[in-house]
Amino acid sequence: MQSKASKLVESPKLFKFDWRQYIVYIAFVGVFIAFSISLYDEGFLSVNNILNIVRQTAMISIMAVAMTFVISSAEIDLSVGSIAALASLTAALAVKSFGLLGGVVVGLGTGAAIGLINGLLVTKIAIPSFLVTLGMMGIAKGLAMWITATAPVPILNETYNFIFGSGSIGAIPILLIWTLLIAAAGHIILRKTTFGRRILATGGNESAAKFSGINTSRVKLLVLTASGMLAGFAGMLYAGRLQAGRFTFGEGDELSVIAAVILGGTSLFGGVGTVVGTVIGSLLIGTINNGLIIMGLDVSQQMVVKGLIIILAVAFGRKALNK
Repeated sequence: MQSKASKLVESPKLFKFDWRQYIVYIAFVGVFIAFSISLYDEGFLSVNNILNIVRQTAMISIMAVAMTFVISSAEIDLSVGSIAALASLTAALAVKSFGLLGGVVVGLGTGAAIGLINGLLVTKIAIPSFLVTLGMMGIAKGLAMWITATAPVPILNETYNFIFGSGSIGAIPILLIWTLLIAAAGHIILRKTTFGRRILATGGNESAAKFSGINTSRVKLLVLTASGMLAGFAGMLYAGRLQAGRFTFGEGDELSVIAAVILGGTSLFGGVGTVVGTVIGSLLIGTINNGLIIMGLDVSQQMVVKGLIIILAVAFGRKALNK
């Protein structure tokens, strides 16, 4: 039986706070405070600028929620940016021909179809997801340029534009509402449902998951399909915000999405995932981009500073995991 003295010595360890486990939150607060002080006179803290950060990061956050599921299952999806571009165009064309409902069905259907193809190639033919989605990135991008000969497709349906991008409810941008809804749903699914536990089990140890009765192929098929569908939804939001579909939407987004997921605390090797951390990681990247632009740095300087911040945050996060 342990003595009271030994219990008193050991008890503080139960409440030990390891700040490195919360590096993305600390980094976000630190970056925000630094920009708030240094750019106070430049309007960084203005309501318009804060809302602008939210609008700019909404599509990245939404795609990153789905990417959290994909990476937690030990897969990856490099095609999300190109899917967003293609879906923005197919949705715009459908709105023009069939109205609001047609645009929604076609936009989501475009993303879901490509995600399903990715999933089938990964699970049925056993091609690594990195290679499948790398190839699909080029295919989707080419289709986006081909179907309209690189011309933008305007969206004149005001209801669509309001619901899917440019609208606000009071002072709250509709993009923020969509982000919160999808993030909340993603968090609940990953943390509170059987399917979420199966995703983490599949990514943590696929062989053990199979022996426990989990259909890991089905899990991966579903998460890749969902990733494609939410990328399609992000493309619809791009189109609604800017009132047109364009093949340039989503260009390079796959890197920002993956960075947001890893910064948020999801393991690149699968088995560990957090939707809340992912959204904070997305906001961190968006805040850095916004602050550097206000500072007047050119694109090359922005890339260097943002890269250094991301590397430092990930390095501290990995040290925390290894403790």
